[in-house]
Amino acid sequence: MSKNDKLKLITTVKELRHYLKKALVLEHATIPPYITALYSMHPGKNLESFHIIRAVAVEEMLHLTLIANLYNAVGGDMKQTLTDRDFIQTYPTYLPTGAIDFKVGLNKFSPEAIDTFMKIERAEEVEDDKPLVVSRPVQEKYNFLTILDGKPSDTFYSIGLFYAEIIRGLYALHKEMGDALFCGDPSRQITPEYYYNGGGDIIPVTDLRSAIRAIKLIQEQGEGARSGTIYDAERELGHYYRFQQIKLGQYYVVDKDDPENSDHPDHPTGAKFTVDWDAVYPMKSNPHLSDYPEDSEIYPAAKKFYADYRQFLGKLEEAFDGNPKELIPAVGGMFKLKESATALIRNPIPGMPGVNAAPIFRLD
Repeated sequence: MSKNDKLKLITTVKELRHYLKKALVLEHATIPPYITALYSMHPGKNLESFHIIRAVAVEEMLHLTLIANLYNAVGGDMKQTLTDRDFIQTYPTYLPTGAIDFKVGLNKFSPEAIDTFMKIERAEEVEDDKPLVVSRPVQEKYNFLTILDGKPSDTFYSIGLFYAEIIRGLYALHKEMGDALFCGDPSRQITPEYYYNGGGDIIPVTDLRSAIRAIKLIQEQGEGARSGTIYDAERELGHYYRFQQIKLGQYYVVDKDDPENSDHPDHPTGAKFTVDWDAVYPMKSNPHLSDYPEDSEIYPAAKKFYADYRQFLGKLEEAFDGNPKELIPAVGGMFKLKESATALIRNPIPGMPGVNAAPIFRLD
């Protein structure tokens, strides 16, 4: 018997909703770092890298949307969820993977940033005998997957086990309650026609089968490619290998019809492209509003970007809270934020020669 057979964290619908709200925070956590790297690039430069990072950011939005569908399906209340002050992390931060060899920060496009993105997306093998919950005092300050009613240092052993516990809880609650578990209004579901590019992999959640499909899609895309391959369960290039393309300056070849003909890990054979690491604004890493003099032009610009990002999250929340038609303009607006970011990234910080301002996602 594995250690995980004894511990069950999700035994009520209330507990399920609690951890689904945590999942929303988790799926959002990588979006600010990814789009910050996008903002830092000089216009018209590094287009290959730009499109790779942008595509991953859109898929993180997909994951956020799938969690919102599941949360709504089990009767969750989206109000003041994405717009809660603590929804956005303070960077740099650890991710709840158990890894302490890196933190995720807000940095310009650089080899170091791509290395961090690869660490975020690296595949993770978890043995069956690993505990569901561990205490990590070193991560306590950054822990946003704190166990309900646990100590501040109590967290899931891995993101994979976090989602495995949600799946187990769904099965257990459905066995107890039947379809009454899915008591949410179906009209609140985001369906494919409302996703950013239309179609997509949006899964409306109305029953146990669709709920499990949604979570497994997140697991498969979010935990990297399958062992020994470059592609995920959807036969798409895994996020880790997408970022590795930037580091290597070469595309992988993925044969969706016959994955066995795809390239092997660490050995891309596709077209090569050039990465110009210098075609980037020298943005300050992990900025705080206090870094900007109040009498400077960048101070109000930083507050405007913060307000614009809050508005973006508010539009997402509105889409998830019964107005699904708002999703397309909301996701599109994520990249229009670059307009307000430009007022920061092209301007030096007074008193910091050679260092430009950067977007502020949270006011502390």
